[in-house]
Parts: sequence; C-alpha cells; structure tokens
Amino acid sequence: MVDSDNNIVITVGRQFGSGGREFGRRLAETLGFEFYDKRLLLEAARMAGMDVSFFERSDEKFPTFVSGSMAFNLGYNPMPWYTASSISDESLYRDIATMINSLADKGSCVIVGRSADYVLRNHPTARVISLFVHAPIDICVRRILERGDCDNPKAARQLAEKSNKLRAEYYNFYTDRQWGHAATYDLCLDSGSISMEDAVALVRHYITLRYPDVELPEAAHS
Repeated sequence: MVDSDNNIVITVGRQFGSGGREFGRRLAETLGFEFYDKRLLLEAARMAGMDVSFFERSDEKFPTFVSGSMAFNLGYNPMPWYTASSISDESLYRDIATMINSLADKGSCVIVGRSADYVLRNHPTARVISLFVHAPIDICVRRILERGDCDNPKAARQLAEKSNKLRAEYYNFYTDRQWGHAATYDLCLDSGSISMEDAVALVRHYITLRYPDVELPEAAHS
C-alpha cells in the first residue's frame, strides 16, 4: 500500500460532458483510492456554517467581487475593495482549500475540480498528479444528452460552452495558470479517442513510471 507520508493525490480538471467525473470515479475504484467531487463544496459550506444551497448554486463559478486580502494570499493582483460578498467568496474558497489539503493529508485520493491541482501545488508530502479530461464537442454533446442534462443537441452544446466558460473563469481567477491548457497539467486525456478503461490503464501506468516505489493494486482483467 501507499505510505501515508507520501499519499498520491490525482486531481482531475474536465470539460463539461467529457466524462471527467466518471473517469475520476473509475480511476479511484481501480487504484483503491478515495474519491471526492462536488461533495467537497457541500462539506466546506457546512464547515463554515453557511447555507448549503447557496454553495450549490455557486459551484465553481467566478466570485461576485474580488477581495484585496484574498488576492494577496492566493497570488493574483489585489483590488482596492472588500465587501460582504467578497468575504463570502473568500470564506468559501478558503474552506474548500482547507478541505482539499486535509484530504491530501488523510490518504491517497482522486479529487475532481475545485482547482485542486493549484491548491496542492506546495503540499509538503503528497505526490500530486494533475490530469485534464477533454473531448470533441460532438462527443460531449452526446454524453450530455445520454445522461439527460438536456433534451436536444443545441441546448447541450450551449450548456457545455457555458459550463466550460464558468469553470475557466473560476480556475483562472483563483490561480496563476490557464484552465484547459496542456502546460497546466501533467497529463491531458482525450476521452473521445480511447475508452474509459484504457484511459484508466494509461494513468495507472503513468503512476508506476513516475513513482516506481509505489505498489498499486493488481489491475483487473476482463
């Protein structure tokens, strides 16, 4: 098993409809890691004693206002105002960052979204592997329709474009990196070019090459 002082944490950024969340879940199951997705946000909201429904609506969205003190601590240019709304945004992001770090301390895991790769960039012990999952828009549209998020291709395309824009704004605001750019991540995977199973196998092999001292569970054979 993985040494608790050297937990492997795999972060997954993803385009909407690319299957990134499902990929992260399958990867975690294959590796025997814990899996965390949107519930991170809800746990952070509960920690702060705030209305969970507000945080569900604010999920990975650009903050209402920019806080000067938050900017100083998170690495982007400070702005000269500080409002009640910015305090809420700051509290939310800080709670999420605290939660992500505590999960990295706790054990090996897969974390989807929430700029986890950036939050963990200076983690003292965790071995962080950052992934980004993308796919051609027609494949994303098909997946969105199959899971019932929309009932026609035009609406699915619009939802994907809007969701990707919000995710990019959120990530780019809170980090000094670019969402979806290859240089931001260790590996970028086109989920439209290989199967989910092969993508999981590819990442598993990457882990063994990068960290040869780590013993992973035997891969299942069909």
